[in-house]
Amino acid sequence: MLVELTVENYAVIERVRLRFGPGLNVLTGETGSGKSIIVDALSLLFGGRASADMLRSGAGRARISGIFEAPVSSAALLSDAGVEAEEGELLIEREVLAGGKSRAWIANRPVTAALLKDLAPHLGDIHGQHDQQLLFHSDAQLDLLDEFAGTAALREEISGVFSRWRATALELEEIRRTEQEKLRLLDLWTFQRQEIEAARLQAGEDAELANDRRILQNVAKLTDGLGSCYAMLYDAPESAYAQIRTAMRRIEDLVKVDERLGGLLEALKPARIAVDEASTALRDYLGKLEGDPQRLEEVESRLATFDKLKRKYGATVEEILAFLKEVVTNLAALETSGERRAVIEKERAALALEYEGLAAKLTAQRTAAARKLEKQVESELASLAMEKTVFKIDLQPAEWSAAGADAARFLVSPNLGEEPKPLDKIASGGELSRVALALKTCVTAKSKRAAAARALVFDEVDAGIGGAAAESVGRRLKRLSAANQVLCVTHLAQIAGFADHHFAVEKRESNSRTVAVVEELSGEGRTREIGRMLSGRLTPEALKHAEQLLKTSSA
Repeated sequence: MLVELTVENYAVIERVRLRFGPGLNVLTGETGSGKSIIVDALSLLFGGRASADMLRSGAGRARISGIFEAPVSSAALLSDAGVEAEEGELLIEREVLAGGKSRAWIANRPVTAALLKDLAPHLGDIHGQHDQQLLFHSDAQLDLLDEFAGTAALREEISGVFSRWRATALELEEIRRTEQEKLRLLDLWTFQRQEIEAARLQAGEDAELANDRRILQNVAKLTDGLGSCYAMLYDAPESAYAQIRTAMRRIEDLVKVDERLGGLLEALKPARIAVDEASTALRDYLGKLEGDPQRLEEVESRLATFDKLKRKYGATVEEILAFLKEVVTNLAALETSGERRAVIEKERAALALEYEGLAAKLTAQRTAAARKLEKQVESELASLAMEKTVFKIDLQPAEWSAAGADAARFLVSPNLGEEPKPLDKIASGGELSRVALALKTCVTAKSKRAAAARALVFDEVDAGIGGAAAESVGRRLKRLSAANQVLCVTHLAQIAGFADHHFAVEKRESNSRTVAVVEELSGEGRTREIGRMLSGRLTPEALKHAEQLLKTSSA
């Protein structure tokens, strides 16, 4: 239940604070006074779309806040969001900035508008003239029937199956498309694989071959240079090895004089060994070094093969091998695509059978619910001065979708003897308003009867009716308010007379600005407002009629 609503800097409202009560709450006022603006502001707390166009001129931001009795049904949702109600009440706030952005809070905790939308069904429901237009659409009618039938879990299940079934269709189409492309590339891939595999590439081989080529091209230079090095290290009389040996012999003689010089002798031993080993390595290398034109030709040929493959398949051997792996994968996929297609087709057939079973179950539930809803709507319409109205729900097979395999049409015959026709063929807006109210009443009672009382908002659903029909609508709203809090924007005194709480909306001038103000009425103030609604101006006759209407409504 909505306990309090505060609206600031929204359209023509500068600041309004309303405290609603249980039962039937009505808002009345002249056309354009701002009654529906209050409903629009409330819709923002239910996750409605925010627009900077609704900010009051000159204001940097608009702010709407509402205090609700925390519904038990929303406990899990709030817990998942990390929100806790305080003393059984829930404070919801929404702020719209001049730039168009909006922010929301629940219990002073920042939340998303999406969470407000998820929470909205637990708090209330807004039904206005726009919803009547939505009722013309088959999808909206089917959704309303499903809400009455309680098929949410089944629809979610069938939606999942349908999504998987469609995914298999897309995958099969992709397999067929890629098969055609790959078949065109089959010969090319086969050639590329054979060409690369024939080369028997090894990672790092090209670098080794390049080094071998440099050696074979520079044998003379290497022989001369390394021969000189060998002589300097070992072979020449003045070589490093000879010099070290001579120094060591002299130190051996001097150690006899000073034993402390033995340390120098030990330090020179590793140097002698290192020079000896290096000299041996040079000698062995020179022994193997020889010019080999045939080997050079082989290396050049092998490197040419590498260069050719690099120009076609990658800058390095690693890239060429990666390309080969991709080609082999493509060829393997082409070879197994038939098997994959068979698996997907089998899966698709199984999903189709599962969908058909679920769709048949859903259709049966809808059909049974449709017969019940027909009777209940006709009963509701009878209480709304449409006693002879026939209401039918026509369910027909439809293309498979996430919502099942049915299409729904609501058919109405307001007059005895006439064939039921679609809602958009009803000429009277008043009749359409009463049908919409009857549907909303039945669906709300069925789908939320186990839930706590919610705020049901009706924004001018009484458009186009009057007289006895208006009184019938008022009585129905009054009965509906016994189980739910009802907020109703109305122009009709016959409806306003049944209110438990009556609010009048009026435009006034303040500081050369137009502002909307809201005042809760009682006693004489309420009588005067009802009188205005009855005759358009206050006369003794209008006041007398208003007093009589209020007595009748409260009887």
